[in-house]
Amino acid sequence: MQECRTITRKSASNLALAFVLLPRIKRDAMSTLYAFCREVDDVADDESVPVERRREQLAVWRADVRRAFGNETPQLSVNRELQAILRQYRLPFEHFDELIRGVEMDLDIRRYASYEQLDLYCYRVASVVGLLSIEIFGYRNAACRDYAVYLGKALQLTNILRDVRTDAERGRIYLPLADLARCQVREEEILGNEYSPRFCELAASVAAHARRFYELARDTLPDEDRRAMMAAELMGSVYWRLLRKLERQRFDVFGPELTRLNKGQKFLLIFRTWYRLVSGAVAPNYGA
Repeated sequence: MQECRTITRKSASNLALAFVLLPRIKRDAMSTLYAFCREVDDVADDESVPVERRREQLAVWRADVRRAFGNETPQLSVNRELQAILRQYRLPFEHFDELIRGVEMDLDIRRYASYEQLDLYCYRVASVVGLLSIEIFGYRNAACRDYAVYLGKALQLTNILRDVRTDAERGRIYLPLADLARCQVREEEILGNEYSPRFCELAASVAAHARRFYELARDTLPDEDRRAMMAAELMGSVYWRLLRKLERQRFDVFGPELTRLNKGQKFLLIFRTWYRLVSGAVAPNYGA
């Protein structure tokens, strides 16, 4: 699993950070799943490659991961490492197909008219990853599947708010156009990195949607599965703090640096999440 571990380690992402709370076997499984997600996302985001070529590359990934579900040996090294994980945790091909459909949306869609359209994107690129992850974590109550969907959407909306500037550099605006119109924010302002009180109002409305999904995740996670979801709960805590930081800076996300939590804040959240769960605390560390 060296290839997947290397990809995960280099990413330095918040998702990879959460794996520290997992036992070694599950940590390796999650690193492998993450490596797959990272690779297909990087294919879609590589603006140096023509769109049709990226579409062909994603088709190769889809065909190769389908091969991993059979008795054939996958051609791509990440999928070769993934094959044992698919079998061990009985992960469904449909979720991998849905994830690839999500990153394929970035090839064709640069604007979202409404939350209804954006919701499908968030489900495919984030909630589906959550649905795959909980199979690795292990759970007893089927309500965990709703929890994974809600938390995935909360995390993705937080990502969208943090990444407005970097997405705009690719010509993408994920904030719903209906909300832009309501707040009288022009697309050109976002593409030109223009911050204004009107943009703050727009971003706050998106943050309200994210908050609703954090609250739904908080209320849906069954008590009997709370410890099994420790890594997911850490993710919820990290991104909740990120959302709160964005709110405190009034969503001024157009500067040269992405809004992040520092290492000290992240390590504190790791300890706090671990301590709350092992001590039997019921309330999650987010969504209050």
